[in-house]
This record gives sequence, structure tokens and C-alpha cells, in this order.
Amino acid sequence: MMSESVKQGISFSKLDSFASEAEKAKTAVESMRGKDMLGWMDLPYNQSEIVKNIKNYVKEISFCECFVVLGIGGSALGAVALFNALRHTYHNELPQSKRRHPRFYCIDDADPERLNALFDIINPHKTVFNIITKSGATSETMSQYLIVVEYLEKRLGQKAKGHIVATTSEDSGNLIKIAKEKGYKTFFIPKSVGGRFSVLSPVGLLPAAAVGIDIDALLDGAKKIDEVCRKTDFKNNPALLTATLMYMAYRNGANISVMMPYSFGLRTISDWYCQLWGESLGKAENRLGEKINVGQTPVKALGVTDQHSQVQLYVEGPFDKVVTFIRVENFRSDVVIPNGCETYPDVNFLCGHSLAELTNAEQKSTEYALKKAGKINWTITIDKIDEFNIGGLMYFFQMQTAYMGELLNINAYNQPGVEEGKNAAYAILGRTGYEEKARQMSQDETEKKYIMEI
Repeated sequence: MMSESVKQGISFSKLDSFASEAEKAKTAVESMRGKDMLGWMDLPYNQSEIVKNIKNYVKEISFCECFVVLGIGGSALGAVALFNALRHTYHNELPQSKRRHPRFYCIDDADPERLNALFDIINPHKTVFNIITKSGATSETMSQYLIVVEYLEKRLGQKAKGHIVATTSEDSGNLIKIAKEKGYKTFFIPKSVGGRFSVLSPVGLLPAAAVGIDIDALLDGAKKIDEVCRKTDFKNNPALLTATLMYMAYRNGANISVMMPYSFGLRTISDWYCQLWGESLGKAENRLGEKINVGQTPVKALGVTDQHSQVQLYVEGPFDKVVTFIRVENFRSDVVIPNGCETYPDVNFLCGHSLAELTNAEQKSTEYALKKAGKINWTITIDKIDEFNIGGLMYFFQMQTAYMGELLNINAYNQPGVEEGKNAAYAILGRTGYEEKARQMSQDETEKKYIMEI
């Protein structure tokens, strides 16, 4: 990302000139640790009892052969990312003798075909549904809940309650009231933890534990990164340094952030990151109430797959992107490419190398192509994919996002743009209290539109 390496880069002297601004951002984040919506910073330290309760609950549902998360956004993306990163690629297809833990599914939309398809493949007697919504008013999730509870009660009667666990607010909202009425097992989302920062709370930890992921190690990894990020010198704080560079790049016109892991298991880390970065930093106003309309647009890509679709644009297209690579040094398994095609030199050269070598060579080559084209990029290297590293990686991105929010002088923890869409949906579906919104929308519908029927 530095000008000594690439045309679009930032000079070291310019970076040094931002040291004071970066330190102010760090001080601001630290001063709010555990307060308002920064309770996520304490999660690596204050959950020993919660972790114990989660483990005990997982033992209680030993009958479970299928664990289903019903949630959306931050109530789903983290759990999915953990599952895909830390379980066998074909976990759900493995026989029980090899899998040893429940199959995992997540329904994070309102698509009727998807939910009906799930009912086709599960046994309700051996399935647990984890309903995740802090407010208990999320339309998609509560619709799923109503459908699922009817499905279970028709088949299991009074036993249905043993197949539902609610992760929600402890003392407010609809779901906690419903859970108490129905007698559901509950886990709680701290008041000071928002959805997109909740992966290391019961929102992500319970589904992770249910499928055999070591949640203690996840939190240990996060704790390690938190300790590193408390260093005084911002150049030794990886989250602060990279947030500062991303901020400077954004100010220089790089308004797209491409997340490109070179590991199939990390593909949904990109989905989780896109919500974290986009929803936190895309804001119309700063803290002074001034209209600024800021935010880098997050884009997901997957190495090596997207070398054959998106990289052409990244290398030869506009200078409007920062590409973040995630490189895995030691894959959990590898395959050596056997000898063959001796008469075809442009194929035979691959023989004797491994797929891990090929993957990392492709990552290095894409990095080189971007550098040669003068495009800024940076690489995170992890020695292996395990709970410690994934917990640290996700906490790192949360810290980076928090620092970036301070540098932009915005509230990184609200989402007024999301709320506007939610309110419009309530109005369309006739929710009480949204009559005025429905009237406004009806008025908008009368405006001239151009419609083509085919």
C-alpha cells in the first residue's frame, strides 16, 4: 500500500503525518470500551460462565442431528462464517460416524422455497432450531419462528419446546417474552453488543459449540489480538495501522474494499466482513450532523476462483479499490499433483507440486499483477485455519472497523439506512403504527413510472 511499491500508494512520511489522528482514534475507542455499543470489546474476557452454560446445553441436546439457525444479518453471518471456516468442507454430507456433530443449516432470508426445502431433509425429532434476534421484532426471523413452531408442535406436541433455543435480549423485546411463555431455553445478547459485532457472543458461540468448534480457543484468539491492539505505537497496532491506511486510501479515491481470501473455507468470512464494513461505515452524517455520505463499498471475491472473473477489473480497471488478501500458510490437508502429460510441457510443469503450492502461488501472482499495475493491496497471512486464528481474525476486523469509524468521525454502531427499509416493509404489510409511512409510499407509487411488459 506504500508509494515506494506502487503508483497509487501512500508515502511513509504521509503516513507519519497521520500518527496523531490515528492515536486519537485509538484513544476514543479505548475510552468507550464496554460502554454504549462497544461491549463487544469485553467479550474475550467476560464470558467464562456463558461458555460453560453453552457447553452444558450442547450436552443436553445430544439427540440433535441437525442444528438450524434462524436469523438474518449479524444474527447469521458470523455463525455461518465460523462453520464454513472450521468444519469439514462437506460436513453435512459426512456419515455420522465421521461427522460426530450435528449437521448445520442457516436460514437467513424469507424465501419460502428455501424453508420448505429444509423441512424436506430434516427429522423434527432430531432437530434443534436456534432463533436469533435481539429485538424479537425482526420480520424475517419471527416469520420463520412462527412457521417453525407450528411445524414442530404439529409433530412433537408439548415436546416441541425442547427443540427451540432462543438467543435474544435478556429483558426487552418480543422473543424473550415468548421464550418465557413457552419455556424455551435462552441465551442472551448483551445490551452493548450490536448484531454485526456479536459473533463472539452466544450469537456465534452457541451454533459453533453445537457443531464441535472449540469456542474457548475462538475467544483466546480474540484476546490475543486485543492485547496486541493496545500497544502504544500505532505502527505496531495492526488494526489501527491498516485502518489508517484504508482511511488514507479512501480519501485518495479508493472507495471500494475488496476482501479476497485464498481459501474456500474462508469464503463466508467475506460475507461477514461485507456487513461489518458496509453497515458500520456507510453513513450519511457525521457526529456533528453534517451531511457527508461516506463509506467504502465492500466487495467479496474468492481466490483462486475470481482470478478468472474479477481480477481483470482489479488489475486494469479504475484506481478505486483496496484489495485485501487472506493467505493461508499451512492448509489442513493437501494433495500432490501426480505425474502425467509428459508430452505436454505446459501441463507437466505442474506435476510434483501440490494444490496448496498452486493456491499460494496464485495469490502471490495476483498480488504481483496488482503491484505492477500500481494498484494498492495488502495481505494477511495466517499460519493455519483453526479456532485461535479465526477468532483473532474476526476480532481484528472488528477493531479495524471501530478505528475507521473514529477516523471518519461517524457513529459506526447505528444503521438508520437499514431502519428506513424495515419501516417501509412494515408499512406494506400493514403493521399498526406505520399508517403514515404507508400513505407516503402510496403517494410515491402514483408518480409516473416506466414499465415494460414482455
